[in-house]
Amino acid sequence: MGEIRKISKRNAIRQENEARILSAAEKVFAEAGYGGATMQLIADMAGLPKANLHYYFPTKEELYRKVVQQIFEIWLHAADSFDDAPGPVEGIGAYIDAKMEISRRHPFGSKVWASEVMHGAPVIQDYLETTLREWTAGRAGLIQKWIDEGKMSPIDPSHLLYMLWATTQHYADFGHQIETLNGGKALSDRQWKDAKESVKTIILRGIGAL
Repeated sequence: MGEIRKISKRNAIRQENEARILSAAEKVFAEAGYGGATMQLIADMAGLPKANLHYYFPTKEELYRKVVQQIFEIWLHAADSFDDAPGPVEGIGAYIDAKMEISRRHPFGSKVWASEVMHGAPVIQDYLETTLREWTAGRAGLIQKWIDEGKMSPIDPSHLLYMLWATTQHYADFGHQIETLNGGKALSDRQWKDAKESVKTIILRGIGAL
């Protein structure tokens, strides 16, 4: 039993350290970019020795890819609402809720992704060509199914997905601009709720689902 407790404690420490490193890395990569970020900056932000950083993530590229993978997996999970939804009101509505909540809670991860793609995806092009392409095709197929069933207007599913991404991720990628226009303050809980409802209403009415 004693050995099991020791292993459990080591695993807990490892998970805690990895979470601290990834949180710090998100912020540093978002603010400095891949080229400007250093392992020392990330270690300082995480409050850990640089040697600890290299223990968990031997190279900057490996750490960067993990940050990108983490935000991507969170986004993919947000789309679970599509799979069993009876129609666009439920599926797309829940997806908008989830994506905007991610923008609220993981703004730095979203910014890292945006910066990477705007620079031609030099590190994560393989993600775009495989996982993202497959995910997009799958979701587009579901949207087309709802169109065929007469539950929404006949529009191009791909362009709807692009609009959903652009709108929901705007609240992370352009968070500073939103705060500035909000009197220099972050959106309150009530304002986030109103924003979600507004975005859902505009999009769902626009596609003829409401």
